Amino acid sequence: MEQSLGQESVPGFGSLDKSKVLDVRPLRRLVPLFPSASNNTSFSTPQGAAPFVCVSPAGPFPPGVAPFFPFFISPESQRPLEQNLQTPSGNASFVFNNPISNAVPINSFRTPPSAEANGDTRTARRLARSRGQPQSQSGNAEEDGFDGENTRKVGSSRSKFRSQKRTRGGQDINVALPDVDIDAIIDNVLTTYTNTFQQTDGDRESVVYALTSYDLVRRRITQIEEMKERIPGAPRTGRPDLRAGTLFMNKGIRTNAKKRIGAAPGVEVGDIFFFRMELCLVGLHAPTMGGIDYMGVKNSTEEEPLALSIVSSGGYEDSVEDSNVLIYSGQGGNASNDFRRDKEMKDQKLERGNLALEKSLHRGNDVRVIRGIKDVSNPTGKVYVYDGLYKIHESWVDKGKSGCNVFKYKLVRLPGQPEAFTIWKSIEQWKEETTTTRVGLILPDLTSGAENLPVSLVNDVDGEKGPAHFTYISSLQYSKPVNLTEPSDGCLCIGGCLPGNSNCSCIKKNGDFLPYTANGLLVNQKSLLHECGPSCQCPPNCRNRVSQSGLKVRLEVFRTKDKGWGLRSLDPIRAGSLLCEYAGQVLNISGVEEMGGDYEDDYIFDATRTCQPLGVLPGDSTETSKAPFPLIISANTAGNVARFMNHSCSPNVLWQPVLRENKNESDLHIVFYTVGHIPPMTELTYDYGMVPQEKAYHRKKVCLCGSIKCRSFFY
Repeated sequence: MEQSLGQESVPGFGSLDKSKVLDVRPLRRLVPLFPSASNNTSFSTPQGAAPFVCVSPAGPFPPGVAPFFPFFISPESQRPLEQNLQTPSGNASFVFNNPISNAVPINSFRTPPSAEANGDTRTARRLARSRGQPQSQSGNAEEDGFDGENTRKVGSSRSKFRSQKRTRGGQDINVALPDVDIDAIIDNVLTTYTNTFQQTDGDRESVVYALTSYDLVRRRITQIEEMKERIPGAPRTGRPDLRAGTLFMNKGIRTNAKKRIGAAPGVEVGDIFFFRMELCLVGLHAPTMGGIDYMGVKNSTEEEPLALSIVSSGGYEDSVEDSNVLIYSGQGGNASNDFRRDKEMKDQKLERGNLALEKSLHRGNDVRVIRGIKDVSNPTGKVYVYDGLYKIHESWVDKGKSGCNVFKYKLVRLPGQPEAFTIWKSIEQWKEETTTTRVGLILPDLTSGAENLPVSLVNDVDGEKGPAHFTYISSLQYSKPVNLTEPSDGCLCIGGCLPGNSNCSCIKKNGDFLPYTANGLLVNQKSLLHECGPSCQCPPNCRNRVSQSGLKVRLEVFRTKDKGWGLRSLDPIRAGSLLCEYAGQVLNISGVEEMGGDYEDDYIFDATRTCQPLGVLPGDSTETSKAPFPLIISANTAGNVARFMNHSCSPNVLWQPVLRENKNESDLHIVFYTVGHIPPMTELTYDYGMVPQEKAYHRKKVCLCGSIKCRSFFY
C-alpha cells in the first residue's frame, strides 16, 4: 500500500497535538491491494486470497492489529473481534471461514462507533427510544421494559434495492437485493388470520398459526437483512425477532390479547419458544423483557395487582433443584447476575411485580411459569418452556449475593399437568449417567457410527426388541444415473456462496435468494430447492449445502403405543431446522407400476404424491413440493432414521425436494425440515400425501394421528 502526502488529513477523536500530524491522504482514499486471483469465481474479488479485514480507525480491532496515533481508542473498542461481532441478542454473527465474509467493513470510516459497539447499553437504549424501536438488548433480561401491549408503530418495511455494484480492490462485485414487500406479506397473513380466527380467546389452531407465521416472517426479514449487510448504506432493521413481533402486534395478529389469570387458551404445557416476543403473541407473558407479568384486579375497596405469569430465565438467583418447585427471586435492586452491573446494588422494594406476587400469595390465584433453559445449539441463547400453572406458597426476604435484600417466592406446580420441565431434567440425567441406566434402552446407537450423532433405540412400551433387520445408510443411492434435461455446471464461488451475489448460478436458480439463513434455517418451502453439489467450487461449509451436513439434533427411534416404531428428538428443534434426508434405494418407477402396487410399502417414499404446503406464508407461491421427475425411494432393506417417521394429518415436519448440482447427472434428494418449534421427546411426523388418481391401486390405511384435522386414512 502506498501513502501519498497531500493537504487533506483525517481528524482523530479527542484533542490532538497537531505538530505531530503528517500531511497524509485520508484512509478512505487508500486502495487495498489484493493478490492476483488463481481461480475464476462467481465473485470478481478473488476468494482464494488472504482476507483484507477492513475496520474503522476507531476500532474494533482484530487480534494482532493495534491502534495507531492520532486516533483515540477506548478500552471497550479493543475487545477481540469475535466479541464485537456479537448481535444485540447476544448471539455471535455467523461468519464463514472465507475471505470475502471476513472482509466486510465493521464500521464506516466516516461514522464513529455506535453506542452498542462500545458497550454503552444505556446510550443504546436512548437511541432505541428515539428511533421508536423496542429496547430489549438480549430478550432474556428480567427487568420491566418493552411491553408487548404498548408496541409502537413502525415505519414501512418495504425493501426495494436494485442491483448495486461495489468496488473492492479496484474490481467490481455485483450485489443484488430483489424487491420484497414485508408490509404486503403481513397484510396477507392478517387477512388469512382475520378470516379464520374470529374469537377473542385463542385456541390451538390460532396459536400454532400465529407462531408459525411469525417465525416465517422473522426468517424472511433475516434473509433480507443478511443481504443488506453487503450493501453500503442500506437501512438496517436490527433484530428481526423484534421487528417481526412489532409488525404482528401493530396488525393485531395475536391471540389471547386480553390479560387473564390462569391458563392461556391454545397454549399447551411443554410448548417451547425461542424468542420472548413469541410469549407475548400468544398471550402467555406480555412484557418482552420483564420477568413478572401482572394486572390490576378490583376487590371490595380498591384495585390491587395480581401476578399472571413469571419467566425464570437464570438472570436472578432462582433455585430449580426440584422440578416441581421454584424459588423465584423478585425484581428490581439490580439483583440480576448479568444485567446492569454498572448500577448500584440496593434492596428490592415491595412494588410492581413483587407486590403482585405478594398479593397472589394471599389471593391464592394460579400463576403461569415459563422456564428459560440454555439452548444446546446456541450457547448464548435460551429456550423458553411453558411449565404450566403454579401456586405461590410462601414468601420471605433473603440476602442476595450482592448483600442486599431480595424477595423470595416459593411456587409449587399444580398436580395433574403434563410433564414439561421434568422431561428436560430427565434428558440431562441421561446425558450425565451411563446409557445402560435408562429404562427401555435397547441400543445406544442403531446407526453403528454411520451418522455424526448417535441415534438411540428405545422401547418402554412392550417387549419388542427392535425393528426388522435393515442396513443403515445415511444418504440416497441411485441404481443408475438419471440424466438432466438441462445441463448444469455449478457455481464458481470458491470462498462460499454469499447473500446477494448476482453472479452465483445457484443463487439465481433459487430466485436470487440463498434459501437458508446464516444459522442454517430454511426460509420457506419451495417447489424445488437448489443446493451446491459436486460440480460447484464452493467448500463443504458453504451456506448452500445445509442438507449435506448430516444430523444436527440427537434423534431416537422409539416404540409408540399404537403405531409401531416412531421417531423423536432428545433436543429442542427450531422452526425451519434440518432434520434429515430420506435415505434408501431409488426404484425404477416403471417396474413399480408393473408390479401393480404389490410390494412392501411400509418403508416407501413416493415423491409423486401431493400434500398441502406448510412452510409458506399467505400470498407466497402455494405450489407444493414437486420433484423434477418421478422419484420413489425404498428404505425396506436399506435406509436411515427417516424410515421410522409416521404419518400425521397435522404434521410438524415437511419434506422438500433438494437438487444438488452434479454436472449432467441428477442428484435429487428428499430432505425433511421442521415446520414449527418442536419440544424434546415429541414425535416427529410428516404428511404421506395423496396419490394421483391413476395410482388408485394404493391401499388405504387407518390413520391414528389423533389430529382434529385427521382424514381418518392415509396411503
